[in-house]
Amino acid sequence: MSLLPWRRNDAQPSPSGTDVEATYLLTMRGEQMVSHLTGVLFSVRIDGAWRWTHTDPPTHHDPAAAARNHLRRQAARILRRHSVLNLPAAQDSVNTVLSKWSCPLAGLEAGGTAHLDVSAHDRGLAEEHSRRQQATDLAHEAELHRLTQLQQILADRDLRRVWWIAQFPDRFAECDALADALQGLSSPHEAEEDGIRDDIRRFTDKLLTDLHTPQQREVFLTALIRTLHALGHDELKTAATHFQSQPATGSETA
Repeated sequence: MSLLPWRRNDAQPSPSGTDVEATYLLTMRGEQMVSHLTGVLFSVRIDGAWRWTHTDPPTHHDPAAAARNHLRRQAARILRRHSVLNLPAAQDSVNTVLSKWSCPLAGLEAGGTAHLDVSAHDRGLAEEHSRRQQATDLAHEAELHRLTQLQQILADRDLRRVWWIAQFPDRFAECDALADALQGLSSPHEAEEDGIRDDIRRFTDKLLTDLHTPQQREVFLTALIRTLHALGHDELKTAATHFQSQPATGSETA
């Protein structure tokens, strides 16, 4: 159940006990809570309330203290996942949780709303961290791109030979040793493909190998063209029609 609007009651609990269902207000100002960066803090104010829902008096000697501690821990847990550079998102996340009654103790309910602020110092620290992270990410992407290009070159026999000549023109004789060392190196696009693509490729290769006669090939391609047309894959249908028009070769002509 949403906490807002609260049934306000500015009176403190009576000495004889806490009134059942009466709502008591509380405020916490100047709370410092850690963001997702250690040492970079949110400044937090929590306007909250608590109420006792049991007919028996509270077992805790100070229900308000338990409620404050509960709201404080809830807010701190959520803010540890947020950046001080995005106050609206952090505040919305906290208030989504705090604005509902929750139970820190049996019979005790607490809820509230939070208002966040950030000092210029903490904002500066977060901005500097963000700049460094962006620079690191860009450097990582550049290095990954360079290595991907190198892998593509080394996986291709012709490109590898040209690259070696350009890099080491006086050591051409060692190129064969490099080729031996690179046995089994796949090109980047092959490494990125998932297992099902490899399975489909192997299945297709075996299927085409097993189509021994032109008649088998014709039946297969005709069925494939009809299927692609029914599925609305016009580009694939056109490609299959092109294959159908090609003359049979190899074992198919035997």
